[in-house]
Formats: sequence, C-alpha cells, structure tokens
Amino acid sequence: MKFGVPKERRRNEHRVGLSIFGASQLTQLGHEVYIECDAGSDCLWTDQDYRDVDAEVVFSKDEVYQRSDLVCRFSTLGDEDVESLRPEGTICGFLHLAVGSRERVEKLIEKSATLIGYEIIEHEGRRPLLLAISEIAGQQAVQTAAYLLKQDSGGRGLLLGAVPGIPAPTVVVLGAGTAGQAAARLSLACGAHVIILDVDVEPLRQGQLHMGPQLTTAVASVRNLMRFTEIADVLIGAVLTPGAKSPFIVTEEMVKNMRPGSVIIDLSIDQGGCIETSRPTKLENPTFKAHDVIHYCVPNMTAAVPRTASRALTISVLPYLQKIAYEGAEAVLAADPGLARGLYMYKGKLVNEHVARLMGQEPVPITEILSSGVDGAST
Repeated sequence: MKFGVPKERRRNEHRVGLSIFGASQLTQLGHEVYIECDAGSDCLWTDQDYRDVDAEVVFSKDEVYQRSDLVCRFSTLGDEDVESLRPEGTICGFLHLAVGSRERVEKLIEKSATLIGYEIIEHEGRRPLLLAISEIAGQQAVQTAAYLLKQDSGGRGLLLGAVPGIPAPTVVVLGAGTAGQAAARLSLACGAHVIILDVDVEPLRQGQLHMGPQLTTAVASVRNLMRFTEIADVLIGAVLTPGAKSPFIVTEEMVKNMRPGSVIIDLSIDQGGCIETSRPTKLENPTFKAHDVIHYCVPNMTAAVPRTASRALTISVLPYLQKIAYEGAEAVLAADPGLARGLYMYKGKLVNEHVARLMGQEPVPITEILSSGVDGAST
C-alpha cells in the first residue's frame, strides 16, 4: 500500500502526520511511504532521516496526494488539499469536518473522497487517537495558564502553586474526559485548588478515585457553573461532543462575573468552543481579553510541542494503518465498528450523522454502503 505524508500548510502548524518510527514500521512491512520535502522539519526530522528508513521524499504536495492510496495528515484540510486530492482518494487526520466550510465538504463529495477523522475513531468506548493528543493538551493548558496568570502577562499576578499561608489559586475544569482529567491532575500537582465539573457522574467518580479527595467534583448544572466560574482564577474548557460542534456551556454573562485578570483556556475551540466569548486564535498571537478576562483559544495548541504530539499520534494510529494496509480498507471497516465510526465520508457518501445534518442530508449507514460494494458506494 502507498502512504502519503504532506507538509502541513496551516499557519503555525508544526506537526506531521507520521513520525520517523511510523514510516520505518510501514516500509519494513513492504509498503511505500511518500513524504513531502521538509514535512518533518519542525519536529527536527530531516528528509534524510526519512530516506534512512526507506521512505521516498517528494517535492510537491500534489505528488503526495496523487501517488498515495492513503494520505496521513495531522490537522484539518485546506482548500489546496482538496484540490490536490485524487478522485476517490482517502485522507485521515484530525479533520473536524463539523466546523469546516460547506463548500469544502461539497468538493470532497464531488471527488468521492473517503475521510477518516481521528477524533471520532472509537475502541472499546474510548477514542484512542484523540486521547493521545488530549493528554498533551490538558497538561499544556495548565502550563499556559501558569504563564498567563503572571502580572507581566496581564494576569492576576498569581503563582499557580502552593505557598504557605496563602490560599491556593482556584482552577475550574469543565469536562472530566481525558483532557480535563490531565489538566486537573497537573493543577493538583502544582498545589492549586481544583474543581472539575461534568454532566456525567461516572467520569467524576473516576477522577476522584485516581486523584483523591483533594479534587472537588460537581455536576455541571447552570447553578454550579455560575457559582464556580465566579471564583475561578483559571477556567479550562474541555467539553467534547465527538464529531459535532461543542455546545456553549459558559455564557458571556458568566464570563463578565469572573475576576479581572483571570484566565480562560478553551480546549474545545477546535470544535467551536464551549465558552460563549471564545474565538479561535493562533500560536503567534494566542490571547485576547474579553470583559478583562484573558482568553487562550488556539485550536492546534499541541503544534507548540510538535515533536511530542507527532510521536504520540503515530504510535496511536500505527496499528490502524498496518491493519488497513494488510487487510484493505473495506474489510477493516466492515470488521471494526469503532474504526467505521471514525468515518465522516466514504466514497463521497456522508456517513457521519452530525456532518450530514449540517449539509441538509440524511447520513448513509456505512453497513449499507459496504454491503452494496464499490459501485454502489460511488457518486
């Protein structure tokens, strides 16, 4: 099978869809890997590093897209990626199609594309690829908040830590999933007073089981959100609705009642954000103030640690890539419901419910498409 790895062209995107280790594992099994020139440079992997593991370095994104059976990206698609994709081509990555442009989705349908979203692949009730990146993002959120709380960063002049005789700063985490628990765990380790909220009691129970009674847990009711956002020195939004736009659970009025110089880190911004005052920012200019509250809303925040993020993604996605290469995409999708749930689109047919509804269509069950064969799946 032929795998392609294009250079990510999104501004401030430093990650790459396949590490040196991943490329070596695929080439050792007899598969071909085409990687665009300088694709791994921001992770400190040279073209020669890839050549040393028998990957072929090519010099344009068009060549990657045209020669590959499966294109391995990291982040969302741009219009130039859609233009380069060959008819009936397949792309995998953190695609977040629910917040993509309608025109881009229509072009992908016209190309009879197959799109696999890492963020919605499931395995035994978990999302293993999202988990790997969420773990990193949760920890980054705390490190970023610690910096932004400093007076010279415009914050309240607080240390995100424990100092004898001084009350610890309060970190409020919305969502007890992987990112939320990672943020809570590191905040506790720093000595902060941590409150974590979720609509589901079970992840709250698991969080307290692993982190101990010093972690305060609460159900994310409107009353509790109003109560705890008002006392938060740091508010971390980690609310996930897989494959769909995140709901706003913190209103602008709640943000107005937060203390001046407090910090919001909206980790849900890649799915639209869970805080009403959030708007996407970039690594080069990551913050803005709304109602005297610092907002950090970078959709690709793990691009600031691209080597770690790219390695973590590769070791998580590699088993899926190897299985697809060995058995073929149709056979694997038919046998693995969790991977099938990672599909946004299969040969131009929208199978993801959220994206199909946004496009004004009914989703087509993947089982129906696979059972009808390739001809029945084409547009």
